[in-house]
Amino acid sequence: MQTNESIAISPAKQFRLFVEEHSGQQILSCYQCGKCTAGCPLAYAMDIGPRQVMRAIQLGLRDELLHCNTIWLCVFCQTCSARCPRQIDIAKVMESIRLLAIKEKVRPADKDIAIFHRIFFSLIPRLGRVHEIALGGAYNLISRHPLTNTKLLPEMIIKGKLLSLPTPSKGTSEVKSMFTKAKKATREREDDVTI
Repeated sequence: MQTNESIAISPAKQFRLFVEEHSGQQILSCYQCGKCTAGCPLAYAMDIGPRQVMRAIQLGLRDELLHCNTIWLCVFCQTCSARCPRQIDIAKVMESIRLLAIKEKVRPADKDIAIFHRIFFSLIPRLGRVHEIALGGAYNLISRHPLTNTKLLPEMIIKGKLLSLPTPSKGTSEVKSMFTKAKKATREREDDVTI
């Protein structure tokens, strides 16, 4: 005897609800158009693109997202958010997943991503911007890859990218103030992070 029973697969929604609460975004509004990934300047380096991140949240794939390199490579340039026809701030979504990963002490699979991330975000409040020499030099030393990207040096010198020493830019105090406020808000949000 045959039955017409169908099996319904229901994704765990607890993770999606967490991301929605902490990002303020409606994840189910995403209909997978792919404009976010098409515009992302770092999509080529990510293991899963922004569109796939949104789908993974919809499906409740929490562990996969916490261990992907995408949440660490995202530089919050807002290109994905600006291109989204549903007005989803995908950068905020990435930030909420990264916040959960930090809270749960989940390290990126590639330790160099975490090193780069830490250096990148430590230079901005000190200099008011990212300085190529400071970023590259600190990354090469701390990651223990002293010759990484040395092939790029001649071209960068020709283009004038490496002529200046790292000095604070105008507005550094304002940038530092923004980072101080952001760190305080992040600490407060980390206290609320439970899933």
